[in-house]
Amino acid sequence: MNRIRSGASGSRRRPRIGAPDRSLTANAGLAVITELCGRLGVIGALDAAVGPIKQRDRGFGAGELLTGIAAAQLAGEDFLTGLDRQRADAAGQQIMPVPGLASTTAAGLARRVTPAQWQAVETGLAAVTGRVLGMLPAPRVAALTDAPVTIDLDTTDVEVYGRKKRGVAYNHQGQRVGRPHVATWAETEIPLAADLGDGTDDPRATAPDLLRRALACLPAAARHSGRVAMRADAGYFAGQLARVAHDANIGFAIGAKRIAPLWRLLAGLADDAWHDAIEMDNAQVAVAEYCPDWWPADTRLLIRRVALEPEQVSADPRSRRRRTLHPDQRALPLGELRLLVHPDQPGRIRPGQGRRGGALAPAPHHGGEPLPRQQARRRPPASPLRIPPGQPGLDVGCAAGREHGRLVAPAHRHHRRGGHPGRARGARRQGHDRHPALAADRRPGPAGTPRPPPDPAAPARPRPAARGPGPAAGTARPRLTCAS
Repeated sequence: MNRIRSGASGSRRRPRIGAPDRSLTANAGLAVITELCGRLGVIGALDAAVGPIKQRDRGFGAGELLTGIAAAQLAGEDFLTGLDRQRADAAGQQIMPVPGLASTTAAGLARRVTPAQWQAVETGLAAVTGRVLGMLPAPRVAALTDAPVTIDLDTTDVEVYGRKKRGVAYNHQGQRVGRPHVATWAETEIPLAADLGDGTDDPRATAPDLLRRALACLPAAARHSGRVAMRADAGYFAGQLARVAHDANIGFAIGAKRIAPLWRLLAGLADDAWHDAIEMDNAQVAVAEYCPDWWPADTRLLIRRVALEPEQVSADPRSRRRRTLHPDQRALPLGELRLLVHPDQPGRIRPGQGRRGGALAPAPHHGGEPLPRQQARRRPPASPLRIPPGQPGLDVGCAAGREHGRLVAPAHRHHRRGGHPGRARGARRQGHDRHPALAADRRPGPAGTPRPPPDPAAPARPRPAARGPGPAAGTARPRLTCAS
């Protein structure tokens, strides 16, 4: 069946283009958010924790400011100007938790909030989290509180625009960003505490205080189980954070940076020290006794290694997975090892070659390999053209697949510089677009027809007569001067 008939009469309704119906909204789901905020008392909890941000108690407060911005983000907005777009939605404003909040009003209120009040927002959210646990069924609460509770520390870069934006800086990728440091209850994905830094802030400086605040905002039912742990990536590799976790009687797992002592420790592990990892393909783990002086004495090092195929490792030295390889394995000719892969079955090594292409190294993930955006803008490799010594040639950009479209003299030719008739020009500096030309044909064909001689020069046009005699020599001309 190629066609479905809508009716026997065959009549069709034609679409009409006109002004949108103001009684309809594309954000009908905000009615659920408004109902949830009302039952949990989100606005009241935030106002009670933050306190007043204005001298007169009228208009929007801190709770309405934060709730209105969060509702706009749930509606798909990314900037403060999105509040104006939501405000223009007449039907949507009827179901918004905070109707009528404009972008200029939100920016003015945000400037009134002090740093201490921003941290007090964590206390208000902790009160809301406790109310959430109080409304859940008992089996669900027991599943969340009796199970291991993990506090996840992580950072991310949020790119912003505007030269006058305060509290931001350029990161290593050249982006003007702010860097939030967030402590999250991982099992429920609820933020407990957060700090906002610029693109150059080191998270290790504020991580101990962030962990203390996160533990204070964790619900009492979750802390009562005694199975609270903290985990962080290698960006938080610091003994001070480990000591704070140890003093709070919680477990911790912090990613270790791949420094020289750890590589030497990895080389000294015996083969029987490795064990297959659970629910990880081609992965093995081992435990080593490595504890720096400033770390807790009972700290142990857990090492994971993963077998990788050559095609899974990028040749770009900036790739994340390549940096996890052992320094000796980074020097392997991975490009040649890729040629050992069977052409019709990618990922399978040819018989007789073994697994020389496999690399055992710690790997942070098993999915696709993220690469920097600059790699997508790299130029393609140079064309493998060769020219015998002594043969003349031209640098042809278009012929080599480039977009320069110019012909220049080769570097081994000498030219005369203007003003220095007896001085030969040195060799031209090699550039990124130079490709040697193809060798000349050993059997050249018959010469073509000679070029016709140029047309004779046209007679010069007669010079027009002068309009009038100029001023006599030595006659002073009037000048404009400025008296000081």
